[in-house]
Amino acid sequence: MVNVRGTKQALENALIDQDPHRLAQVFALPIGGLSSTIGGGGAGGEPRKHNPQSFMVEGKDCGSLLTSLLNATAAAEVGNIEATFEAQIKVHSVFNRIFSTSEGNWMVPAMLVVCKNTNKLALAADQQASLKSNTQQHHQAKLQKAVPILQDSYSKSYNDRTEYQPGAPFDNLGSKQAGVLAIVNELFGMYFRLNILRLCKNLIRPIETRKLHEKGSMADMVTYRYYIGRLSMFEDQHGSAETHLDYALQHCHKDATKNKKRILKYLIPVKLYRGRLPTTHLLDKYGLEEFKPLVEGIRKGDLRTFQDGLVQYQDRFIRQGTYLLLEKCKTVVYRNLFKRIWKITDKHQIKLEQIAKTFKWLGMHIDLDEIECILANLIYKGYIRGYLSHAKRTLVLSKRDPFPTSAVITK
Repeated sequence: MVNVRGTKQALENALIDQDPHRLAQVFALPIGGLSSTIGGGGAGGEPRKHNPQSFMVEGKDCGSLLTSLLNATAAAEVGNIEATFEAQIKVHSVFNRIFSTSEGNWMVPAMLVVCKNTNKLALAADQQASLKSNTQQHHQAKLQKAVPILQDSYSKSYNDRTEYQPGAPFDNLGSKQAGVLAIVNELFGMYFRLNILRLCKNLIRPIETRKLHEKGSMADMVTYRYYIGRLSMFEDQHGSAETHLDYALQHCHKDATKNKKRILKYLIPVKLYRGRLPTTHLLDKYGLEEFKPLVEGIRKGDLRTFQDGLVQYQDRFIRQGTYLLLEKCKTVVYRNLFKRIWKITDKHQIKLEQIAKTFKWLGMHIDLDEIECILANLIYKGYIRGYLSHAKRTLVLSKRDPFPTSAVITK
């Protein structure tokens, strides 16, 4: 049961005292158990609607903020996800307005709590809508509704003219930019879920112009680099993707196993494409069994093992958005396969018919024209040094480093 008087008193005291951490606690809704409500398929009970509250704090009308907060808390307590989300949207909108007129950055911790609540509740409400629907349509209406609210929070934080001093206390003199990076990370997560990655650029340019991505907490900087790495991966900027994801992995908290696994799901495909193979110990440690056949296939140049692994875990890779990149890793498998043939034959001139027999042994019937096309592509990319004699149907390899490792790694 919502304690109206206690909530009102806690909010009033925090606002009057300008206490950043107590104010953040006021907005910490009891939403931890809402996932069980989703799993049960129910919409929760009908929450009590609180009457509009008259509430003035130092000349500011905070009545609508208190009323919305009470309604959100009441809905969360009975497990009504949709009602909690709708009340939270009102809380967030009013809070944005009060936040913009406040002095200093003492309200930033509360702003971050409010932003996280809005994001989590939007996801929960959309998930419930998907489960209740008789169609396979993916519902994202609540998340789409939440995006402009967080964008407004970002604008009000970023546009503060007070210079941001990292590590400075939250008080009535500090810069609201202290909360920018955390809000940007929330927006990144929403953009990725909604597949509107083009909007990420609108955040990256201003953030990096002021170097705010280098001034946040380590947790926020790691999360930022994680999303930038994923974005670089989707844009085929594999060197940049590896750099950012490597940073995120190396600076992630040593006990944050789930977060490390999340990073590795994107870092490993990037490294595989660049010819860098993870150890079996690493894959076992983080339960990444899906990469084992791919790693084995690339290491041995075993196209059949690689292809079987790609098919076996296809749905998982598609959901993660890494399937297309892993499909491109087939180029590295081809390169390693031809390298093995070269080492076995110990010749710099290899007949395409001999290569065709190797593919046949692997259970893959590929004609000479297709083999020639594959080789031409590898030579063009620099994975193989040599040339093709079409008339003689022969691959002529360079006598000096015919399979340069550097060509694979720099792609």
